[in-house]
Amino acid sequence: MSAATLTGRSRLDGRIALVTGAARGIGEAVARTLARLGAEVAATDLRAATLTELADPVGARGRPAGGERSGRVHAYPMDVTDRTAVDATVARVERELGPVDILVNVAGVLRTAPAAELTDEDWARTFAVNTTGVFHTTRAVVGAMALRGGGSIVTVASNAAGIPRTHMAAYAASKAASVMFTKCVGLEYAGSGVRCNAVCPGSTDTPMQRALWTDPDAPRRVLDGDLASYRTGIPLGRIADPQDIADSVAFLCSDQARHITMQDLYVDGGATLR
Repeated sequence: MSAATLTGRSRLDGRIALVTGAARGIGEAVARTLARLGAEVAATDLRAATLTELADPVGARGRPAGGERSGRVHAYPMDVTDRTAVDATVARVERELGPVDILVNVAGVLRTAPAAELTDEDWARTFAVNTTGVFHTTRAVVGAMALRGGGSIVTVASNAAGIPRTHMAAYAASKAASVMFTKCVGLEYAGSGVRCNAVCPGSTDTPMQRALWTDPDAPRRVLDGDLASYRTGIPLGRIADPQDIADSVAFLCSDQARHITMQDLYVDGGATLR
């Protein structure tokens, strides 16, 4: 197969993508990347003002090498925990942009505490966004995808879904649940051509990650590991950039991954030693 053919299979021209948690961090990188690959992207988040800034024509920020057409990012404020709002937003996106071909679940929150000190609100909020939000958005699009004979759903979870982490019980449990939910949907809808996969990032340079850094040595402990918290370091010796995660998501959304479903791709520099 020629390089040109492979490049063509990575393109998303004419496809409609809905990305949650798109106002910053990994979600923003995913929205911009899918648009640069030609998709029309419905970027959703609670941060309406930031979404508006994001929703500039991507072409104005530079075209990909080779001059391929870029799509645009469109702002759709939405709360993934609100089922009615999710259904209404999906209906609006399909009315204004077209049928959703790609769903990327990125919206997430992190509440840290020893397991016995987590509050009921910590637990409920974490699962409401990280797990129930994935359920709401997936349910809203997968039936129509199946009727049209195909689609791609990617849930951005965490490598904490596959390895215990101290002080992260709610987050890890919610991400593990969202991964298994995504795989189950993938099994149920494989016969209709809908592919469902998860991307599990490790430490990534985002506002969520930086909020965990309480002293100047924190980034070094992430790289080298921390025996006190039973945490290995990162064998590749670097903290991920959001673009590293976005590129993995884009691959799974594209025809290059047309025979991949029900997988969880760990993008963590080897941190979980998988």
